[in-house]
Amino acid sequence: MAGSELQNSQNAQIDGNTLAAKSLLRFGATHMFGVVGIPITYLANRAVQLGVRFIAFHNEQSAGYAASAYGYLTGKPGVLLTVSGPGCVHGLAGLSNGMINTWPIVMISGSCDQKDFGRGDFQELDQVEAVKPFSKFAVKAKDITEVPKCVAQVLERAVSGRPGGCYLDLPADVLHQTISVSEAEKLLKEAESAKETVTQGGIVNSDIDKAVSLLKEAKKPLIVFGKGAAYARAEGELKKLVESTGIPFLPTPMGKGLLPDTHSLAATAARSLAIGQCDVALVVGARLNWLLHFGEPPKWSKDVKFVLVDVCKEEIELRKPHLGLVGDAKKVLEMINKEIKDEPFCLGKNHPWVEAIWKKTKDNVLKMEVQLVKDVVPFNFMTPMRIIRDAILGVGSPAPILVSEGANTMDVGRAVLVQTEPRCRLDAGTWGTMGVGLGYCIAAAIACPERLVVAVEGDSGFGFSAVEVETLVRYQLPVVVIVFNNGGVYGGDRRNPEEIAGPFKDDPAPTSFVPGAAYHKLMEAFGGKGYLVGTPDELKSALSESFAARKPAVINVIIDPYAGAESGRMQHKN
Repeated sequence: MAGSELQNSQNAQIDGNTLAAKSLLRFGATHMFGVVGIPITYLANRAVQLGVRFIAFHNEQSAGYAASAYGYLTGKPGVLLTVSGPGCVHGLAGLSNGMINTWPIVMISGSCDQKDFGRGDFQELDQVEAVKPFSKFAVKAKDITEVPKCVAQVLERAVSGRPGGCYLDLPADVLHQTISVSEAEKLLKEAESAKETVTQGGIVNSDIDKAVSLLKEAKKPLIVFGKGAAYARAEGELKKLVESTGIPFLPTPMGKGLLPDTHSLAATAARSLAIGQCDVALVVGARLNWLLHFGEPPKWSKDVKFVLVDVCKEEIELRKPHLGLVGDAKKVLEMINKEIKDEPFCLGKNHPWVEAIWKKTKDNVLKMEVQLVKDVVPFNFMTPMRIIRDAILGVGSPAPILVSEGANTMDVGRAVLVQTEPRCRLDAGTWGTMGVGLGYCIAAAIACPERLVVAVEGDSGFGFSAVEVETLVRYQLPVVVIVFNNGGVYGGDRRNPEEIAGPFKDDPAPTSFVPGAAYHKLMEAFGGKGYLVGTPDELKSALSESFAARKPAVINVIIDPYAGAESGRMQHKN
């Protein structure tokens, strides 16, 4: 290139949209999820032009759920792009979901011109203040020169320490400002060199010694692990620890698959016995919150000693375990395994505790299989869930990613569906969030294109984001959505006669939907494949055909509206 041409190219101007897109790509963002509109449409177009894949949704809520799940599955921040004002508010669902589940997500929202803020401008909102309760870091780029630094900050902080949500505000006037190509490159290099490095305090070897001693001396040890261990890719170290020591293990719902559910030391089917009688519990990447009964009696023994492994010091201080180990789950387990290698111990199959867990597991599995083996028509939850389980297992490896939401549907699925590989189960998570299903499906298909994605959804959960089946078709994603259609939230009208009163007693029950809704027709309307099934043979045929095709499909499974329980397994909270 001639000198004058080079000079001209360096002096050429780019706007804030292009600089933001360049910054995202430079600092590692390869995918974005969102809904375009004022003032960020051109930002999305520039990003695509530069090589970032943009997945366009119908609603920012679903796009946000997708971004959060993408962060979990890949270990890189999922990026959510929204318009200003109401778009930002809709995006808070995904941002907060990422924060609660400790998954890395970055929400980027356009905002109104800074000079017009406070005057009632179009979609005006103090977005930085609005997102603060739902994020670990929020920043506004007040000038085009700040864009690279701000992009680098949010992407870096989303994954540092305990992963979570970060927010970047891009005012419309900043997106319209221009800067020379040479100045832009200088700013990008400066932001790159100024990247923050977060260092964690090292774990004292004596604490590792204490943890190993507690496990070795325990009469009834238990290893509990959750999605934090999955995020840390700790499955190899967990397998080594479990199999070298012979200690039974209990995964949380999204920890399932780090070790196969079929493993001889799995205590999932003996959960009450395992947590009720263990005397030492090594808890890795799982919080002692409601999902684990806060680690308190009566579910847990009052004398149990918790060894809590968490990346967050504040979490350990909150829970006050017998021993806390602050650090990345995989690295801490590596240290524990090294210590055990030097002084090995193993419970053995004939150890009373291992035998007790194994016997209880076998008894409970047999009891459940008695229910599962029956073909009940009209369908209850068990019969179709067994057929789905067998179809998923029939796929082999790589195993499909299972997305599960609903009350009864998710609860029964958690017990029946078998996880054999890591990070292959996505469900309502720490917050018990309904409406995540289609967003999670799209994220899974984008993050793991080699895997089939299978969603097992209640009709209520499906309804939150059902229109995103069009997104599945538009991008031709290998997703099969199975809707358990029981005509409402928990099922049909479950009111007692005395509850049907008042001036609006002839209205449908608050829990009721249109009976026999044709959800499969919604998929067909957009060019996907729909199936309506009500018998075992129909369901088996639909699963076989849709799994083989690896194309967008909805299987509408008609369920007896009175087969489930209100609130699933959480009636005590409703």
